[in-house]
Amino acid sequence: MLPITPSDTGIHMGLVAERAAARYPDTAITLDHEMPLLPGAGPELTFASFADHIDDVAARLWAAGVRTGEHVALYKTAGFDINILSCAVSRIGAVPVQLSPGLDGASVLALLDRLGQPYLVTDLAKLDAELADPTLPNLAKEIFVVAGSREGTVSLADLAGAPRQAPVELGLDEPALITHTSGTTGLPKLLVHTPRTLHGRYRPQAKLFDLVREHETVALHVSYVHSRMPLALAVLLPRGVPFLVMDDADPEKVAELFARTRPAFVESAPNSFMEWEELADDPRRPFANVKYFSSTFDAIHPGTMHRLLHASDRHHPVFYQIYGQSETGPLVGRSFTRETALGADGRCQGYAFPADTKFRLVGRDGEAPSKEHPGYIEVQAAGRVLTYFGEGERYAKQVDADGWWRGMDVGYRTEEGCLHLLDREVDVVPTIHSTLEFEDTVLGRLPELAEVVLLRGPSDEPLPVVCTRGDVPLDAERWRAAVADFPALAEPVLMPLEELPRTATMKVQRLELTRRLRERAGEGA
Repeated sequence: MLPITPSDTGIHMGLVAERAAARYPDTAITLDHEMPLLPGAGPELTFASFADHIDDVAARLWAAGVRTGEHVALYKTAGFDINILSCAVSRIGAVPVQLSPGLDGASVLALLDRLGQPYLVTDLAKLDAELADPTLPNLAKEIFVVAGSREGTVSLADLAGAPRQAPVELGLDEPALITHTSGTTGLPKLLVHTPRTLHGRYRPQAKLFDLVREHETVALHVSYVHSRMPLALAVLLPRGVPFLVMDDADPEKVAELFARTRPAFVESAPNSFMEWEELADDPRRPFANVKYFSSTFDAIHPGTMHRLLHASDRHHPVFYQIYGQSETGPLVGRSFTRETALGADGRCQGYAFPADTKFRLVGRDGEAPSKEHPGYIEVQAAGRVLTYFGEGERYAKQVDADGWWRGMDVGYRTEEGCLHLLDREVDVVPTIHSTLEFEDTVLGRLPELAEVVLLRGPSDEPLPVVCTRGDVPLDAERWRAAVADFPALAEPVLMPLEELPRTATMKVQRLELTRRLRERAGEGA
């Protein structure tokens, strides 16, 4: 197997837009929302205006006292201005800490405490809700608000027109960005990226975007605070590719936007693609021009790929599935076509990226890794983060002397070399071979379901949580027939789709959902 090749160059987030604007100043960036940080700037930008906004905001932050090497936590209402802020922080050599708008206040306060009094950029909505805590002023060196004013804070709007600053280019192995894990198993961990590790994540993604024809539009609906977004910018901007960034995944709004912009490449999370399945039959044909679909962050159901591929009018459209981890970036991938998607094994995540990633399976409980006895998935990746901020010992326990990283997912390798992901270790249900495999199968059998999540019940029994399209009642007979060939299950719990707790990348927080169901059962008793 080919060795992993470390990057010999870096991604410098604060400089990417400026360099791209010099070559492609008029290329368009389309948003589906306005940005409170820059009122009147959107939703139509160009590469030149985007680069100028980054330079402007960097000057404001410098005028407010932020200096090279300092941490700046970003926790505000969702919007593309999060990425303008992040690039601006990077431009002056400080370290942006991207915190999901979906994090609860207690988690944010705990992460601010771990960071040791960083600067905090937020908005009045967060100060009035999640951050309405008397301890907040003690946890931040200074609090900046993106718009408006509040006693005890600094308004970035008041600093517009501050003198522009020369950009700072960090060393390849210096901390350059902090993101966080999904928090599916507790308080998120803070992930420290460097310019070198960011470029390690960039390499496999760049190969995928090389397929896009010049001047065709790319549509992105991904988390603003995941490392995926700055790397998407690092791929698209230097290529002069027009792109649109979506905040709202509502199918009706997506249909209107796609009918107008006709993207050729669409990237989003599996759960959003599932919501958009209904658009396959929309008379506006929103996916008609899509040549490439790309799903990141989690496994996707074969039926979803099948419907969307058949909604395209392009010759041989392709659906790419990429599996990765927050700590490592993309690890393996594979492609599906109209002919292969429906019959695909949803557990097959794909193959390693040569020179960029590789994986191996390590046995559990003394058993050799196999389909019947899935092993721990261990990986090597050029994009693996430097450490967990403030938890270096915890990070070190997951990596061995040869650089193999254990991410606590379990699976097996086929004879053809494909990595099959079965479950996270903490999600394993004793009598079920794979909860994800169960969910794929049942969703394929019951198209009226919008989502199904299999949990470990109070007595280790398989407990299905079911969401129907339009919240219609579940047909008990159809359900029983669909699950008849699985081990005995608890009675399904019917729940509206919007009530499922999710991470920033739209993964269902299974442990939190389990906690809520047990809490509800206790109240009922």
